[in-house]
Amino acid sequence: MTELDRRRFLQLTGITLTAAGLAACAGTGSSEDSGDDGPVESLTFWSNHPGESKPVETELLDAFTADTGIAVKLVTAGATYEEVAQKFNAALSGGELPDLVVASDVTWFNFALNEAITPMNDLWSAADLDVDGYVESLVSDYEFDGKNYALPYARSTPLFYYNKQMWAAAGLPDRGPETWAEFAEWAPRLAAANPGIPPLALPDGSNYLDWHFQGMIWTFGGAYSDEWKPTFTSPESLEAGQYLQDRFKQGHLAINNDPNSVFGAGQAASLLQSTGSLGGLSETAGFDFGTAFLPGPTPGCPTGGAGLAIPQRISDERKEKAMQLLAFLTNTENTITFTQATGYMPVRKDAVDDPKTQAFLEERPNARTALEQLELTQSQDYARVFLPGGGARIGAALDRITIGGEDVETVFGELDEESTTVFERDIEPKL
Repeated sequence: MTELDRRRFLQLTGITLTAAGLAACAGTGSSEDSGDDGPVESLTFWSNHPGESKPVETELLDAFTADTGIAVKLVTAGATYEEVAQKFNAALSGGELPDLVVASDVTWFNFALNEAITPMNDLWSAADLDVDGYVESLVSDYEFDGKNYALPYARSTPLFYYNKQMWAAAGLPDRGPETWAEFAEWAPRLAAANPGIPPLALPDGSNYLDWHFQGMIWTFGGAYSDEWKPTFTSPESLEAGQYLQDRFKQGHLAINNDPNSVFGAGQAASLLQSTGSLGGLSETAGFDFGTAFLPGPTPGCPTGGAGLAIPQRISDERKEKAMQLLAFLTNTENTITFTQATGYMPVRKDAVDDPKTQAFLEERPNARTALEQLELTQSQDYARVFLPGGGARIGAALDRITIGGEDVETVFGELDEESTTVFERDIEPKL
């Protein structure tokens, strides 16, 4: 979505779009503040620890406490972004709210629509936050009606990881496949050279297969939608779905709810996964692996990940301290620390150019791939990120054509119909 398109959409829907957002994740909500009247001596941060980041999050929060005297309780609010959103949604109905919460690119919008998270712009000055120091495109991802509702935290792109030993056994060059057609040629060689090992591991539909397939469907010339019009049944989209199903049927890829562990244990020759998995795999994989751009033609690569948001229904004093914490977590020094611990992309421009980052990239060329691929990314299709339940709906459909073995044209036809129904019911009347 271009910035102009995004602004227009948000302006059109911002006034009256309630049913979709409420149904999706807002909750009926209490309007009472959860804050105290006195000085803020402690804060609560809800996270799913993206990229196995709990240790570095704890380290940074301890440093914040040492610097400010404000204690921070780190709460594991779920294993995924969706689980964090569900817990936050439940808290809006009367539970205790956090002061800072992880909000993914797919979940923040409905919370903003329903005034569950607070605009940050007025808080920036009080925290002496240098907003211009952040990567502009990542900041604008959280803009709604001229206001920003989150700042980037754990931002990523998908990467192609490959086991160099298995690659060599198959006589392949030390690089990822340039196209999905090339992967189809390589897959039988990988399978023959590494018996019992699937050439590629992918997450299932409950673990963001819909995000990874977003790029794949683009490279076939298809898409989930053309703005609001679903395009799952275009010839190109169906071709991409058939490609995915064919590779699965032929044993060229495995669908798993924990593909990182599969690849890290040497039980898959390659993996599609977030850049945020790089830190964990670097620690756990007992073999040499490389990273590469996603296959093309022209790498089909979306951005993704999460930002940090502040609830609306906490006191102004708590909001100010929460912003102070957010600014601390994402300052240049701590961005570098978080990035190097997890593999997520730096969210601040000066962190990219910092000598410590450049030295880190020289020593770990796998981390450089995501930064170079960032120039080739594009915004995701409306059908996944703006239609309520879009990602889950597409993920379930992809499970049906892979694990379930159902007919691609039938399943994608149903996706078209369901997406149209959701749009006409929840979105179109508000436009």
